[in-house]
Amino acid sequence: MSPEEVDWSLIPAPADDGGADHLVGTALPDVSLPATKGASVNLGNLRGWAVIYVYPMTGRPDRALPQDWDEIPGARGCTPQSCAFRDHFAQLKGYGVDHLFGVSTQDSDYQKEAATRLHLPFALLSDKDGAFGAALDLPAMKVDGDRLLKRLTMIARNGEIAQVFYPVFPPDQDAENVINWLKTHAN
Repeated sequence: MSPEEVDWSLIPAPADDGGADHLVGTALPDVSLPATKGASVNLGNLRGWAVIYVYPMTGRPDRALPQDWDEIPGARGCTPQSCAFRDHFAQLKGYGVDHLFGVSTQDSDYQKEAATRLHLPFALLSDKDGAFGAALDLPAMKVDGDRLLKRLTMIARNGEIAQVFYPVFPPDQDAENVINWLKTHAN
């Protein structure tokens, strides 16, 4: 089984703890985040439709995941989630998505390895300093002493959050959920 293929019945599903209930109708913050494709991106300045998926961390072939990673509800699935957005990129553009980004607390160098290995046609953004997560009061978890953001996906239009998917499970279905929402809401 490849890293993109997971038997989700063996992974504990995350519960909705209400950590994202406040986000719909909120403006994306005026925070610039380093991007894997060069310059920083200020999500608050984006116009048009934007999809921002937030994930805890991607694994790397040369590094071990935190101990018991698969047992942490909502932790597993960052690679399948990113690959699903990669595979549906053209379809998302066809439904009017102007901007697509993945966001984690990993630094840009770490993210660049994943973006290259997974052949992502969009940038990953680093919230290493936590400014974006703090500005939106995004749900988070501590793993091995690191603060990681919990998996969620926001759809924004002209800088305002219009829809939030939280918790996201299974992660490899996230892009399809976004597309289904866009089919009835995007102009």
